[in-house]
Amino acid sequence: MDAPTLPPPPRHVAIIMDGNGRWARSRGLPRTAGHKRGADAVRRTVEAARTMGVSYLTLYAFSSENWKRPETEISDLMGLLRLYLRNELRTMLKNGVRLRVIGDRTRLAPDIISLVEETEEMTKDHTAMTLLLALSYGGRQDILQAAQRLVRDGVTDVTEAALSERLWTAGCPDPDLLIRTSGEQRISNFLLWQCAYAEFVFQDVLWPDYGSEYLQAAIAEFHRRERRFGTTGE
Repeated sequence: MDAPTLPPPPRHVAIIMDGNGRWARSRGLPRTAGHKRGADAVRRTVEAARTMGVSYLTLYAFSSENWKRPETEISDLMGLLRLYLRNELRTMLKNGVRLRVIGDRTRLAPDIISLVEETEEMTKDHTAMTLLLALSYGGRQDILQAAQRLVRDGVTDVTEAALSERLWTAGCPDPDLLIRTSGEQRISNFLLWQCAYAEFVFQDVLWPDYGSEYLQAAIAEFHRRERRFGTTGE
């Protein structure tokens, strides 16, 4: 008897990675420890998504509001970002993962911008999976900068397609599935335009503990949903 055919995974999965601070606090550790363990969860989740056949994975790594955090915490997060970009490039090259960074990168340090641009250039032709890191990203800012570009480009016939082409995610399909960890149930200014028809799954697990089993559970829940894209119900 043939094994049942599994449904294909959602093409684009977006994740709000929440809970690093609570994970560390519950263990009497500094927030830095939570962020470090969170970076390990990023590696596990990227590999799991690629193995499952997800084509696009977007991770909310650093929001535009995160700049309001204490300078020491921002410095720690940026240090982890540097390490991630330096250490994971070889893995991306080996596994055919393309990196794209979305957000206002002008606020990032020059050396981080260089690392981002170098990694994007070296992986631009990869097709196994596209990893989008949302850095210094805000959904309202994304829509605002797209509208400003429409004005600069002299577009008078403004359509959804015209605006979408000017979002930071231009060229990528909209997310099918949005996951948020830690049990919180809000979108936190993430991909506001792009998630208009995404299915939301909220999981009661802190991000440093995330991995393949939780991603599989979220995708299984996605497949139980009936997607209607704004059409009427029964």
